[in-house]
Amino acid sequence: MLRCLFPNSHRRFLSLPLLGPIAEGFDDWLAFNGYTRYSRQYLISMLSRVDADLRHRQVKAVADLTHPVLYDCWRTLIKIHRHGAGTVRTLERYLATKSLITDGRPTTATSSASILVEEYASYLREVRGSAASTVSNHRYTAQCFLQHLDEKGIALKDIQTSHIESYVTKAGKCLSRASLQVYIGALRGFLRFLAMDGRVRQGLVSQIDTPRVYQFEQLPRTLPWETVRALLRSIDRTSAMGLRDYAMFLLIATYGLRASEVVALTLDDIRWRQGSLRIHQPKTSSFLELPLTNEVSSAVVKHLKRTPPPPPYRRIFLRMRAPIGLLKRTAIEEAFQSWVRRSRLSIPFQGPHCLRHSLAVHLLKTRTPLKTIGDILGHRSARSTSTYLRLATRDLREVPLAVPGKGRPAKEGQR
Repeated sequence: MLRCLFPNSHRRFLSLPLLGPIAEGFDDWLAFNGYTRYSRQYLISMLSRVDADLRHRQVKAVADLTHPVLYDCWRTLIKIHRHGAGTVRTLERYLATKSLITDGRPTTATSSASILVEEYASYLREVRGSAASTVSNHRYTAQCFLQHLDEKGIALKDIQTSHIESYVTKAGKCLSRASLQVYIGALRGFLRFLAMDGRVRQGLVSQIDTPRVYQFEQLPRTLPWETVRALLRSIDRTSAMGLRDYAMFLLIATYGLRASEVVALTLDDIRWRQGSLRIHQPKTSSFLELPLTNEVSSAVVKHLKRTPPPPPYRRIFLRMRAPIGLLKRTAIEEAFQSWVRRSRLSIPFQGPHCLRHSLAVHLLKTRTPLKTIGDILGHRSARSTSTYLRLATRDLREVPLAVPGKGRPAKEGQR
């Protein structure tokens, strides 16, 4: 409550002409989302400056606020109050959470493109049966392509091969060959969808060339198992964030989980009495049941005791900095990079996915059957797991073919 935060001056914030009616609710939202008392005091004290700037922009009521207006307000305040301007961004998140803000964008100009993108997304889900991650990626590709056409003033019925080539050339400047191949695959899928009912002419898909990417072109990125253990030991487990990060990376190193699988773990996925762990795999839209080891169980329990998820959240791993909320998979990558820098270990890779590959090679070196490794990693076919065989160089040296030397004729079967 503002009365507890500002015992002597709380009425000053409640009487602000524009933001006064929401000041109390804004402070309650800050407290609920884990902002410290000092941060709340600072943000609330900045409301008067935000209120004055918004009224200067002829905003009469909170219902008239839009994202563009708040963005312009932030751009103005950041020149005067470099740190205090963040109050506008925080206020914008609060208003969006409470549905008190409108988009402020013209709906007529973008309605046709938005409807088309959602129609395509629905087709992918209901007809093609694509996973949620695939739908999201294809939706993004379709949005970018339609935006490009809109900027160039090109209608769908007028699309030519040259237009697609110029778009692919532009997109390829910031993508690797493998990423560009996936991107073009998504673009082809969108063009096939448009050609089904004649919105674009037939045959465009066959005229898009993709970069050559060869199977097994690159080796999986792995670390020596001693380096993996050293990285885990280097994590400071005296802090709440260190306990959380240690538990996340231990899960990846023990079960080879993907970052998307770690952030999706909930309290219901850990079955303590059965001693098992249920993993939802977004990539394959399936569930994987794994045994819960004592080391992982202990790490997760210590994390939950230190930082239990507040209601209504059920996720095991949440944001540690305000505002408290769901953790994104990119946050795991940032945490991995941070702990690598602190450990001073020679780790050239930028993401935690190398821990998954390192586990596979470690199991292979300990004579674990290929089928078991595939089951742990959640592979659907042995072909996905067999790529790690190329890294088992010691085992491969034991089964080489003899190379004939000088003066020693080769055997009949070796010619």
